[in-house]
Amino acid sequence: MSNFQKNLFDKINQKANIDPNEVYKVADSVKNADFSDEKTVRNLVRRLAKMANKPLSKEKENKIVQSITKNKMPADMQSLNQLFKK
Repeated sequence: MSNFQKNLFDKINQKANIDPNEVYKVADSVKNADFSDEKTVRNLVRRLAKMANKPLSKEKENKIVQSITKNKMPADMQSLNQLFKK
């Protein structure tokens, strides 16, 4: 693991208290995922919310899933953050 990766995972762990090994598991599980499949995306969104220990309302989950499955993902991190804050 490079210093950059280690620093990134240290920051993730500090801010969200997420184990870097869990991040790797999620990343590995979506390598060949079909992001147009609602069930796949919904499971991923729920898994990430649970991993981050963040509550996720059904309405917010639906908006995120719809955005991903309709291929309307935000182009930058600021837009992505706005999607999660809605």
